[in-house]
Amino acid sequence: MSRISQCIADLKAQNRKVLIPYIVAGDPDQATTVALMHTLVSNGADIIELGIPFSDPSSDGTIIQLGAERALRQGIRLLDVLVMVADFRTQDTSTPVVLMGYLNPVEIMGYQSFAEKAREAGVDGVLIVDLPVHESKEFLAAVHPQGLDTVFLIAPTTTEARISAICAASSGYIYYVSLKGVTGAAIIDSGEIKRRISHLRALTELPIVVGFGIKDAASAVAMAEVSDGVIVGSALVEKIARLSDSARGDSEIQQSVALISNLRHAIDNIK
Repeated sequence: MSRISQCIADLKAQNRKVLIPYIVAGDPDQATTVALMHTLVSNGADIIELGIPFSDPSSDGTIIQLGAERALRQGIRLLDVLVMVADFRTQDTSTPVVLMGYLNPVEIMGYQSFAEKAREAGVDGVLIVDLPVHESKEFLAAVHPQGLDTVFLIAPTTTEARISAICAASSGYIYYVSLKGVTGAAIIDSGEIKRRISHLRALTELPIVVGFGIKDAASAVAMAEVSDGVIVGSALVEKIARLSDSARGDSEIQQSVALISNLRHAIDNIK
């Protein structure tokens, strides 16, 4: 059983929902990213999604785009992201880490090289936003032998044929996109999301977590009630953006991720 699957199974046994924060690797710098990862865990994060900075993050809204720009200005590249994971692993060997990003940097490195280096660094899973499942055979053949889980997105507009293919190719968990649009938008129809997730449960035994539009305790609870957990990204990256060059100490980092503690408390108290 992978570290991701074990984590979610343990939470399920405790009747708890999985909480997954997303941050951009290298925003605002490498050392702060690693410190943020540890602080996220101490505030209740179960799995960390670490964004690979990319110059054209087409599925992301303005907040995460700006986070990627800040990281790129630091010169952060894919190899640097793997170094951050390895640094994190020197102190934390149990919290799963999923790399989330776009295909171009991975293709440049090469699928096999990426898979091997990711495993060596301590990565547990990979989500490539712009890799269609029907074009993923070569990628899956490289990462699965390295023990990496592959997470795919399912959106409200995903066709039934593609949903079936995604369920077959996925491991770890399914990432359900709560809305049509980019990251940072607001959830509009929670009833429709509930219906879609119920439909997905008939097609896969994988855990289903909801991302996009999780901004606060209320939206986290609403989505956790109908799924196996929630992913929060833009609301967190927006707070991290306030860290200045002169204010990146422990207290400032704690303040920037306090949202995670609030969400942890909220979803742990779902009746």
